[in-house]
Amino acid sequence: MGNSHAHGDHRKFRNNGNVPSPDKTASAPSPSQPVPPSIYQPEHILIPNSSIHASYMATSLPYSHVDSALRALAAQAEGFGRCAIGGLHGPIYYVTTLLDDGPGSLRDGCRKKEPLWIVFEVSGTIQLGSYLNVSSYKTIDGRGQRIKLTGKGLRLKECEHVIICNLEFEGGRGPDVDGIQIKPNSKHIWIDRCSLRDYDDGLIDINRESTDITVSRCHFAQHDKTMLIGADPTHVGDRCIRVTIHHCFFDGTRQRHPRVRFGKVHLYNNYIRNWGIYAVCASVESQIYSQCNIYEAGQKKIAFKYLSEKAADKEEASSGCIRSEGDLFVIGAQAGLMTEDGEFCMFHPSEYYPTWTAEPPTDSLKQVLQHCTGWQCVPRPADHPLAAQ
Repeated sequence: MGNSHAHGDHRKFRNNGNVPSPDKTASAPSPSQPVPPSIYQPEHILIPNSSIHASYMATSLPYSHVDSALRALAAQAEGFGRCAIGGLHGPIYYVTTLLDDGPGSLRDGCRKKEPLWIVFEVSGTIQLGSYLNVSSYKTIDGRGQRIKLTGKGLRLKECEHVIICNLEFEGGRGPDVDGIQIKPNSKHIWIDRCSLRDYDDGLIDINRESTDITVSRCHFAQHDKTMLIGADPTHVGDRCIRVTIHHCFFDGTRQRHPRVRFGKVHLYNNYIRNWGIYAVCASVESQIYSQCNIYEAGQKKIAFKYLSEKAADKEEASSGCIRSEGDLFVIGAQAGLMTEDGEFCMFHPSEYYPTWTAEPPTDSLKQVLQHCTGWQCVPRPADHPLAAQ
């Protein structure tokens, strides 16, 4: 497929003095050679033998067990959103109508203050006349049906512990209309297996001190400004933002995969192809750890862009920093050079969470991400609340 960048093999095991240094010029594993997924381990973490053995299985996606029971999703995200429990401790709320509001509607369930696990008894399109505000401790679980939200999007405002799973978002219209807007002061959010396309503003926007968020297995298409993390250089409080984006497919979207101001972002095992301006942008003080992703160029070849902006409490402008480890750049894709002012301290994910599932960026991974991201035709699992709690 091409050459890997920075490090040839991303897997790390406890340092016993016998582990060779990574070969910075090594090529990615050949697609013809079976290469297993692995549980990434920082050198100071020793995972159980069972996890090590699991790393020698065929290419697969993380947390496949969550479809074994309805509430098995709770607290199973990888990365910064790993604590999100959604409506784990609440009753099931059944959406029985595609109307925008009223009894049995999605909006009616999302506005309720108590924890709820929201599921759907109907399939179809919900035409939103205004942003749908989601309150804390909610799971919006689209498994078992096919639900598309259009017109407007979801707004997660000053809320916590929200899980959004297996929905479609398409055709949002109006100024500042995003598919999923997370601001201000929201935390412990997990967005999983959603398909998003064709909104007038962003598909997912995260800003105003919202943090501890994971976006996984989502499919982004037919869009310009895909994902913005940190909206303005005057919002210095956004230094708290932490986001993990993994196993997503950015399918010909033009830019912002993501664009980041201030925040810390861990990208791994994503497939970004045929961007129109750039793939990933690091602006003021951002730190982006790009690991084992596939960057497949179209006409535009430079994947990483660095933009200098002046934080409101600083005298000089600065850009952000991108560290690329084990990334694969193909069809002429190039990382691009970091600006001098972007070379500052870079976080490592192991400072915040001990393990995550990553594998080398092979053709096998690319095929999986093309077919297993976004909305999935999966049945709604049975509810076993006592076992889950």
